[in-house]
Amino acid sequence: MHVSEVVLSGSASGQMVLGAGMVLAAAGTAVGLRKLDYERIPQVAVLSSAFFVASLIHVPGPVAVHLVLNGLMGLVLGWAAFPAILIALLLQALFFQFGGLTAVGINTVIMALPAVACYYLFHRAVRRSGEMVAMFAGLAAGTSGVFLASLLAATALYLAGQQFAVLGHLAILENLPVAAIDGLVTATTVVFLRKVRPELLAAPLLASARPEPPRA
Repeated sequence: MHVSEVVLSGSASGQMVLGAGMVLAAAGTAVGLRKLDYERIPQVAVLSSAFFVASLIHVPGPVAVHLVLNGLMGLVLGWAAFPAILIALLLQALFFQFGGLTAVGINTVIMALPAVACYYLFHRAVRRSGEMVAMFAGLAAGTSGVFLASLLAATALYLAGQQFAVLGHLAILENLPVAAIDGLVTATTVVFLRKVRPELLAAPLLASARPEPPRA
């Protein structure tokens, strides 16, 4: 869900939210790039493209409602979800003016931070449990990713000014059905990946997971 720069830039507190979003997005992206295994950049590109396409189908407004898939991105990418989502949002802002350029930072945090949370909460169940448990873990990850993102969007709006509290409540309510659909898509994708490409879920994108070269 995109928070519009038009809403946030109209007050001093909203501008502070935009600035804080830029700083946090830069920090999260730096961590994601540091932990990224560069041999798996194509996976990041594919999921970034999927996020880009899915979030193009949305209901416009101060808080745009659309499929997010951040739970799925978190399960596969971990911290690398930050640069993947940042790139997709930047392209959307440049080509379609979704959210606005100055809101790319806060929108990245809104969508990528829950993705990282889903990685830590559900990736073990998705990778190491039976198929039924993995399916429910995928369902929980997809649902939680959208719900947590809506909570962060509502918090950003509230911090921008109490006059936006109603918009924050709407952001949560409007995204409840989206969370359910996102959960089903994520659960289905997890089951599919476990059957055809389990290595995508078996190896997190961590620099520490790379084998060290043998010493002479």
